[in-house]
Amino acid sequence: MTRYHATSNGNIAFTAEEEAARDLEEVAYLAGTDTRLAALAREKRSMLLSHTDWAANSDISMSAAMTIYRQSLRDIPEQDGFPNEITWPDKPA
Repeated sequence: MTRYHATSNGNIAFTAEEEAARDLEEVAYLAGTDTRLAALAREKRSMLLSHTDWAANSDISMSAAMTIYRQSLRDIPEQDGFPNEITWPDKPA
């Protein structure tokens, strides 16, 4: 499929060199999909952990359920299928 540059004078078709360069860019982008998904998952995990940091204060006894939840969040990158398939743990009450 031919790609075009949109200009004020209308669409101008890519040259063969521009097509080849764009193809390489797309391959490189797709190759990084797992890296981007992993980064997003780790960002979400960090946010969820930060929402429970209060439970880890030294003057509070953390419940067993909260301890398990926080460890489950830390273990997410070890799940089979990460980063494409993630089972997020449920936060305890």
